[in-house]
Amino acid sequence: MNQPSDTPTIRFYDDHADEYVSGTVNVDMESLYRPFLSILPNSATVLDAGCGSGRDARAFLDRGYQVTAIDASAQMVKATTRLTGHPAEQLRFQKMEFQGEFDAVWACASVLHVPLAELDDVLSRFFIALRPRGTFYLSFKEGKGERTERGRHFTDFTANSLRTKLEQQSSVSVLRIWTTNDLRLDRSETRWVNALVRKA
Repeated sequence: MNQPSDTPTIRFYDDHADEYVSGTVNVDMESLYRPFLSILPNSATVLDAGCGSGRDARAFLDRGYQVTAIDASAQMVKATTRLTGHPAEQLRFQKMEFQGEFDAVWACASVLHVPLAELDDVLSRFFIALRPRGTFYLSFKEGKGERTERGRHFTDFTANSLRTKLEQQSSVSVLRIWTTNDLRLDRSETRWVNALVRKA
């Protein structure tokens, strides 16, 4: 957590944990779960990368998946542990050293905080963490370039630019890229770019 590039982002989630949890924990995510979970094996091992409130980790645990939940924010780790009853781990994506441990990675609205200069390394770490033919879901806000919002760093993509970025990774097959409105009712004007990718 010492890299200056995203320390303010981590601090934001630590400082605004209650606000963030209350605004996200009850969002209905079924429309995004379906395409992801439909291609997972039974009792799959899932890495919830950037677990936030614990909403998604809880949903996957309730469906019988084996879940490892990580987040860079200490307060988000506490929130997930509290909600799920399973301990989450405080870990930055840039420090991950998992190797072939997961059938799937779920990175919903989390990798978008990685600075562009660090993104290739982080994506590579995720693919190393996956087993052969493992599935990776990730999402970004629709846009171009990097920006700061309320102290948080964002890296935005369009559908085309995200496809180009993912196809630069070795031994990766892009299964699907699609755009959606924000599932939070008060932010429906925000557009998201979602991707499902498979490790070869």
